[in-house]
Amino acid sequence: MNIISVRNLHKTYNKGKTQALKGVDFDVRQGEIFGLIGPDGAGKTTLFRILTTLLLPDSGTAQVDGYDVVKEYKDIRRHIGYMPGRFSLYQDMTVEENLAFFATVFNTTIQENYHLVEDIYKQIEPFKHRRAGKLSGGMKQKLALSCALIHAPHVLFLDEPTTGVDPVSRKEFWEMLQKLKTNFHLSIVVSTPYMDEAMQCDRIALMQGGEFLTIDTPQGIINSYTDTLWTVRSDNMHRLLTDLRKTEGVKTAFAFGESHHITVDASLTFDALRQKLIDLGYQKIQIEEITPSIEDCFMHLQN
Repeated sequence: MNIISVRNLHKTYNKGKTQALKGVDFDVRQGEIFGLIGPDGAGKTTLFRILTTLLLPDSGTAQVDGYDVVKEYKDIRRHIGYMPGRFSLYQDMTVEENLAFFATVFNTTIQENYHLVEDIYKQIEPFKHRRAGKLSGGMKQKLALSCALIHAPHVLFLDEPTTGVDPVSRKEFWEMLQKLKTNFHLSIVVSTPYMDEAMQCDRIALMQGGEFLTIDTPQGIINSYTDTLWTVRSDNMHRLLTDLRKTEGVKTAFAFGESHHITVDASLTFDALRQKLIDLGYQKIQIEEITPSIEDCFMHLQN
């Protein structure tokens, strides 16, 4: 059963000059974590704002929990939780006051739905009398998630929830999402610019320029990668990238952290590439064949 259905969704800004969404189509299944993966400007936040009834589409249809985002927006708002990209709680109110306020807005109480937020809220409960604006990034994140859950939503929308958060807090946050999915069968839609977080989702959509490049499980996308992929290192990494792109048999070359990832024709061998680089004056050359990551797949689909 699909809890979200989107068909041919379009949205433009600046009197049609900027296309934010270009005919997006997808479904989200009940009880899955669905990820929108893409760089800034891909259209993720625009899509979230339409699905959470904060923005009207130019054309197309979208249903959330069986309700139309245009005609039945009030019903949708009662059934979703939304955590925007920027911390948007009341910074001059305490942790406890923020949670109580959001429970009251949805005509419920902290006690009634405490089981939903217990594991998360316990981590910040020692600071319940601290003003929200004085919390660390990771604690703000946990408070915002608690406030989005306190009215027992059917769907949880999280717009880049781990941006600007330390690696430990990022790991803890994803562990919390997995528990919510497992324990409460909650449907979660999460956007992120971090390609490594894609592996935490049941299915993902790779998004660029207002369009979906592909939708599949993370492993399914990796399995669909057909090119031969090598990682290359040497003593002069900056010049190496330029030379690799000029090398016959190299189809693409991109910088990936401390190495360069290249796709190659079947005719090119390790030894042949190594000799070409030696002839160009390179030393400490390392070449290995590797399994693609989601980021490699994203770069491949862009070309």
